[in-house]
Amino acid sequence: MTRIDRYILMLYMRTLLICFCSLGGIFVVFHAFSNLEALAALAEAKGGIVQAIVDYYGPYLLVIFDATSPILALMALLFTIGWLRQSGELTSILAAGVRHGRLLRPMLVAALVIVVLGLLNREWVLPHYRAKLGNRPDVDAASAERPLLPCYDRQAGVLIEGQSLINEGKQLVNPAFHLHAAYPGFGNQLTAQRAVWRAADDRHPAGFLLENVGRPAAIDSLASRGMNGRPVLFTAADTPWVEPGQCFVATSVDLSMLEAKGASKKYTPIGDLMRRVRNPAVHTSSKVRVDLHSRLLRPLLDFSLVLLGLPLAVSRGDKNLFVLVGHAVLLVGMFFGIKTLAATMGSSGYVLTPAMAAWVPILILSPLAYARYRSVQYV
Repeated sequence: MTRIDRYILMLYMRTLLICFCSLGGIFVVFHAFSNLEALAALAEAKGGIVQAIVDYYGPYLLVIFDATSPILALMALLFTIGWLRQSGELTSILAAGVRHGRLLRPMLVAALVIVVLGLLNREWVLPHYRAKLGNRPDVDAASAERPLLPCYDRQAGVLIEGQSLINEGKQLVNPAFHLHAAYPGFGNQLTAQRAVWRAADDRHPAGFLLENVGRPAAIDSLASRGMNGRPVLFTAADTPWVEPGQCFVATSVDLSMLEAKGASKKYTPIGDLMRRVRNPAVHTSSKVRVDLHSRLLRPLLDFSLVLLGLPLAVSRGDKNLFVLVGHAVLLVGMFFGIKTLAATMGSSGYVLTPAMAAWVPILILSPLAYARYRSVQYV
């Protein structure tokens, strides 16, 4: 790496940091002013306003980075070239025999690193904070009740419903499991005060342990039942590890499948999405399949956006920075328009399959991005 490379790289990273801090600062200021009382309560609990802001808005800044990282990478590149052009440094560098392609190389490497960081943030960091997203500052995300989306287990014939779910303890509040299969003596519904998720071990498969069962009333006198040779309902009558008043329901429907739409659902790890798609017990919508394929291909698509904007940086036409930014905004609009249209068609099952809905933007934009990258190499 030459001295010019280091200089351009530092200028690019400084510009990127300024853009991100400006965007994140605007969000924090507007959101904080609309939630002053809740933020003050959190500050009292955390021992200071700084600790409260870091604790609450830290995950949101990660969300902003996830949503805008490719756009920020492109804008920082345009601003950096614009600054070099305005200061006259670009003319001096080009006069020394350095082509635009060589000049852009350190910034493209930095943009690639940003795309990779976005991937790591999306798949390994954000899932740990998704329970906090969407809550008020004074709400404890771990113990707060969240909306529950009913899910039907086709293998067990059980529709899992309830009042809400709580992330802490992996539990459902006032669960109501509707039995659509024939389980003699159990009727058509299981109700309880609480249901706790239990992972599979050497004693039982994965499922929910219902506590203080209210229906059926004589749960302890009923023998365990199964479906198609597979045990599903375990009771205290013949199962030593089930206590009186409890009933264990074996199901592969876990808490991640019961989360209602929202931030916590959006930032589900890709591993959980794969397990849901492969799970024969639950129906997987086309939208979930599109999201899975799109998540796998997103790094390539994000980097393509940066390459698409390269000719704007080396344009020999109007060098006004605001005109270039306007062109970049139109480019970003076209980029996300193609993405959204393909995803909508794949989710609705119209023309495109879920896999093709994720691949169509790649097939359209990646060759164009490579051609635009090649066009600036010898300018």
